[in-house]
Amino acid sequence: MTFGASRQKKKYMKKNNKNSVRAPFYKAIVVGVSAGGFEALNTILPALPADLTLALLIVQHRPADADSYMTESLNKKCAITVKEADEKELIMPGVAYMAPANYHMLVELERTISLSTSPPVGYSRPSINVLFETAADAYGAELVGMVLTGANSDGAHGLKVIVEHGGLAVVEDPESAAEKNMPLAALKCVKRGHVLRLEQIAPFISKLALEAEQRENFNTGKT
Repeated sequence: MTFGASRQKKKYMKKNNKNSVRAPFYKAIVVGVSAGGFEALNTILPALPADLTLALLIVQHRPADADSYMTESLNKKCAITVKEADEKELIMPGVAYMAPANYHMLVELERTISLSTSPPVGYSRPSINVLFETAADAYGAELVGMVLTGANSDGAHGLKVIVEHGGLAVVEDPESAAEKNMPLAALKCVKRGHVLRLEQIAPFISKLALEAEQRENFNTGKT
C-alpha cells in the first residue's frame, strides 16, 4: 500500500531527453529494526537474490555485549553476503552490512562506512536515526529507508530526513509487526511512501533492484 500525494513525489523526479519522467536509480537501502528484528530479518534477507544490485545497511538494536551470532546465522541462510560492518569499508551492492553491537554506523559522503562510539542517541547505540540521516546526506534520492518492527520510536525522524532528501520511505505494516511502536512512530513522521506487510518486503526490494537495473541498462545501451 502506498500513501501520500503523487504530486509531491514529482519534485524528486528527473526528465530525460524525451521529456518522459523517471524515478532515481536506488543504490542502497537502510533498515532500522528493534524488538522482533531477528524474525523480521530472517524473513526478508534469505528471500533476496544473489545478484541483488542494491546495498543494505542495517541497524538492529541489541545488547552492548551481543556477539556476532545473528549476523553469522543470517549469512549462512542468505544468497547475499551478510556481514558486520568494518570501519572505512566501501559500500558494495549485494551486501547487507550489520551495525556492530554498541557502535553507531554512519555513511560518509564518499559512501564508505564509519563506526563511532559517541554517546547513545535516544538511548540507542547503534542508533537508527544516525544511520538514516548520514545515509540521506550521502545518497540523496538514491536511498530507500525502511522501518520495521520495534518497541520505541528510533528511525522515525531519520526516515523523515530521507524523504526530505528525495528518498523513498517504506514502513512495515503495524499489523504484521511483532512490535508496532516503531512503525507507528514512522508513519506519524512521514506522509508518503509504502506500507508493506513483512512477507511483501523482500519481493518489493527485489522489484526495486530489477527496475533500477533495467533503467540503467536502457540508458547505457545494454540489453
